[in-house]
Amino acid sequence: MSVSIAALFQRLTQGVYMVGVAHGDVRNAFTAAWVMQVSFDPLLLALSINPHHSCYRLLKEGRAFSVNVLKKGQLDLAEHYGRPARADKLSGTELTTDRLGLPLLREALAWFECQVLHEYPAGDHVLVVGKVIGGRLLDSEAEPMSYRQTGEMDGASALFPDVLGD
Repeated sequence: MSVSIAALFQRLTQGVYMVGVAHGDVRNAFTAAWVMQVSFDPLLLALSINPHHSCYRLLKEGRAFSVNVLKKGQLDLAEHYGRPARADKLSGTELTTDRLGLPLLREALAWFECQVLHEYPAGDHVLVVGKVIGGRLLDSEAEPMSYRQTGEMDGASALFPDVLGD
């Protein structure tokens, strides 16, 4: 039985998040699925970001990021923040900001505030590790959105190789 590599990777369990970044008065956000906890002591989260993404510059300059956990059924928000950067990307969404100026989604299931500790090259992305300095559970009854529920929203299946290995 032949299964596409994209279908294989869609079986990895991962959530869908709106990641907020800021530097000075400039704020932006993007949809991410590659976010995970990497330590209990200290509490650390890691995310993977394309260094050519417009938000990467703000993340590097601001040295912080927010992770907003999207709920099952919030595909419209995942799509909105997955679109290319626009000047008004944050308008029309119920947002607040934290003490670092990071965008926090009022409609999220939960959010985390993180200060960047380390960056590591990871193929065509950069792995960013941040120390959790704040967070809030906003809807304890909701279930988180899974990446598989986004279908072909991000067009990632076109980025996978045709075969595994060298």
